[in-house]
Amino acid sequence: MTAASDNIIGRFAPSPSGALHFGSLLAALASFLDIRSRGGQWLLRMEDLDPAREPPGAADQILFTLEDLALTWDGPVLYQSSRLEAYSTALATLSTRDLIYQCDCSRQRVRALGGVYDNLCRARLTPPAGSSATRFKVSDVLYTLEDRIQGHFSQSLVQECGDFVLRRRDGLFAYQLAVVVDDHYQGVTDILRGHDLLDSTPRQMALQQALACPQPTYAHIPVATNQQGQKLSKQHFARPLQRNSASDYMYEALAFLRQRPPAELRKAPPTEQLAWAIPNWDIQRVPKLATIPVNSSFS
Repeated sequence: MTAASDNIIGRFAPSPSGALHFGSLLAALASFLDIRSRGGQWLLRMEDLDPAREPPGAADQILFTLEDLALTWDGPVLYQSSRLEAYSTALATLSTRDLIYQCDCSRQRVRALGGVYDNLCRARLTPPAGSSATRFKVSDVLYTLEDRIQGHFSQSLVQECGDFVLRRRDGLFAYQLAVVVDDHYQGVTDILRGHDLLDSTPRQMALQQALACPQPTYAHIPVATNQQGQKLSKQHFARPLQRNSASDYMYEALAFLRQRPPAELRKAPPTEQLAWAIPNWDIQRVPKLATIPVNSSFS
């Protein structure tokens, strides 16, 4: 492990829409190891921007589970629900730069377009009279990045998504805006997360440029899938992590990430497994794949 560095900051940002599952653990563990192995700070952010989807107590349950796994974070937990003013300020900044507009197109209409918005409302002379979403004007630019795991990635936002939503019609702020504003606020330098979010990265890069935020480095691990090929998620009824099985989860997660944990560590407490894993972390061993199926007992 390298000497402590205040210049390296990572984060884990779960949504409290339910308990953590094995897929959540993979993202948390990989980020934790990548930051701790370089002596950096690892922060915890709770993406609690959609109260209707957040069962009471879910956020606390996530914290307890991370503590059971010995995945300790630095500083206080940042709750996005406390950051609404910052998101409004960011929208105001984008408005002064003529980079946003109001849109009342339905999701059904966008789906009928194949999911790529045709920017219909951008050319309107007057804003919609009723409820509307706020969209960001994308530029005809090819965004490219060198992902630390997946390698070269590029995307044209014009071709892949069109102008995208920053605030929904119901008034809730969208993930793309909140994540950029909060990564900048917390000084995040290194983002490691699931491959399913790789496609979102160019949108965040566009917002970072528009808001004059520095761009973090990115790394995307393979997504764990069930036997039907579906991403482990609450929507697909992924099994919640059980607090009395922390050692098994930790060992299997290290194996999934191809870190080659010694067999004698299988039943060791998470603290001992992490004491081995931090100095032995090798991001180059993580498979350059989009998905990897896991044993049914973990899905």
